[in-house]
Amino acid sequence: MTAPSVRAPAVAGKFYPGAKDALQREVRGLLHAAEPAGPEAPARGAVVPHAGYVYSGLTAAHVFRRVTLPKVIVVLAPNHTGVCDAPQGASLWARGAFHTPLGDVPVAEAFAAELLDSCPLVGVDHTAHEQEHAVEVELPFLQERAPEARIVPLILAWDTWEMCETLGLALADLVRRWAEPVFLLASSDLNHYEAATVSEEKDARAISALQAVDGKELLKRCRRERISMCGRGPAAVTLVATRALGATRGELVDYRHSGWVTNDESRVVGYAGVVIP
Repeated sequence: MTAPSVRAPAVAGKFYPGAKDALQREVRGLLHAAEPAGPEAPARGAVVPHAGYVYSGLTAAHVFRRVTLPKVIVVLAPNHTGVCDAPQGASLWARGAFHTPLGDVPVAEAFAAELLDSCPLVGVDHTAHEQEHAVEVELPFLQERAPEARIVPLILAWDTWEMCETLGLALADLVRRWAEPVFLLASSDLNHYEAATVSEEKDARAISALQAVDGKELLKRCRRERISMCGRGPAAVTLVATRALGATRGELVDYRHSGWVTNDESRVVGYAGVVIP
């Protein structure tokens, strides 16, 4: 049976409001709270968190308020569910749209088709996307900030350096050749479920690798120091691609952890927004 071309939301009403008006109010409120001192500027990419908006929405808003978003946005996310039918573990939703309470976000089908042709790691796989939240929670921000944007949704089931490098370089080559600007967005939270004092140190180590635009070092630190950053693979791919496109430094625009909301610092999750000019 042919998979549906429009992907239905999986976490509306859970990670973010499920009603259109309430969601629009929340996204606009977060963006207003994150309003920067200066005007937004173009960027090659960013790393943004994907937790419930009560925890990480303001951090995400800081990223989306800082950048001028083009019409093509590649969203790279980790595979939380373990569901994957892509032979090489990079699951692409290649046609159609993603639906949210704010409407449909169309897929950049031409770019997706070129990526399929140019990188053997990427395969069409709708099943990996059906219950995965890490792409979905970014979309209402994109709909508010760039309503004409089209997305290339990718879910990665691996975090090995060789595969991250291969996909990152393939993306960089395609971005160079593309006729319009492309933005690379990695969806990732930071360290999970340790005491705040421990997580803050681990998060700082991961953030410094993001700021250095060093994907290989990021993966090394996560393994060596047991930093449970769920989107380290997508982040490393984005760092490889943006470095190949000329980036030299990432800017930390916001950091917080869940303890700031719950007042429980015994088991926190960290969130960072990093813009890569």
